[in-house]
Amino acid sequence: MKKKVLLMGKSGSGKTSMRSIIFANYIARDTTRLGATIDVEHSHVRFLGNLVLNLWDCGGQESFMQQYCTQQPDNIFRNVEVLIYVFDVESQEMERDVHYYQSCLEALLQNSPEAKIFCLVHKMDLLAEDQRDRVFKEREGDLIRLSMPGNVTCFRTSIWDETLYKAWSSIVTMLIPNVAALENSLTHFANVIEADEVLLFEKATFLVISHCQSKKNRDSHRFEKVSNIIKQFKLSCSKLGAKFQSMEVRNNAFAAFIDTFTSNTYVMVVMSDPTLPSESTLVNIRNARKYFEELENPNNIAMNHHNHKYH
Repeated sequence: MKKKVLLMGKSGSGKTSMRSIIFANYIARDTTRLGATIDVEHSHVRFLGNLVLNLWDCGGQESFMQQYCTQQPDNIFRNVEVLIYVFDVESQEMERDVHYYQSCLEALLQNSPEAKIFCLVHKMDLLAEDQRDRVFKEREGDLIRLSMPGNVTCFRTSIWDETLYKAWSSIVTMLIPNVAALENSLTHFANVIEADEVLLFEKATFLVISHCQSKKNRDSHRFEKVSNIIKQFKLSCSKLGAKFQSMEVRNNAFAAFIDTFTSNTYVMVVMSDPTLPSESTLVNIRNARKYFEELENPNNIAMNHHNHKYH
């Protein structure tokens, strides 16, 4: 199943850097080597086995932006599932940026009226920390108003922290066809094994695609932080010729297990009883694998929870 995703925004706004970090295993400091995108770069990203993101990274130089909207709107904007538009928070040409954004919206409305729209207010790390909330709220308000009658979801992002993972996790989760069934099953699994929290990560990108929790947690950014840390660790392993498979973290308050789950996912299970032997949690993860493997294939969703035993 292919889903067309447009990645647009002015040249230098950071589109290709974020794409490279999420999908091509770059780390933030390596993105300085990336040159400007010329015209449209296509990439097919296999996600969760049968979902393929057909990602169109559209060069943001002025001549290309005009061309997309006037000379080839059918080609660029037809059959689009998602438009991701990136704004550089420090841009000195906000009026021009908005003009191109609205031209893209117009073309999108004519060719793919059902498409979802996301705006990323990017390079937030360049602002002083005490200004970030205020500036983002202002930009978000402006973009919601400018996008009418369409609906837009805005995220603040930076390649230097977990905000990039939060935005892309939200966007990609929306494209997964059986995400509700996945979340129900994950909640059932967590309840049966009495876990505080269970997270499901996509294997290649380490984006969080589903989660459930039974206890409140103070850190609302913890998923993205885990994505970021584990992905960096995975990259370090691969540079040494090693393959990351699983890890366990324990202290006197909790035990956390990250393990390969299905052929396309990793799972993280957090238990608040640190005295629990590792093996009992790992056995439960093993027992759940087959069910979730079949759930990933929407043709095989009609399975009964009671066929699967957890300890």
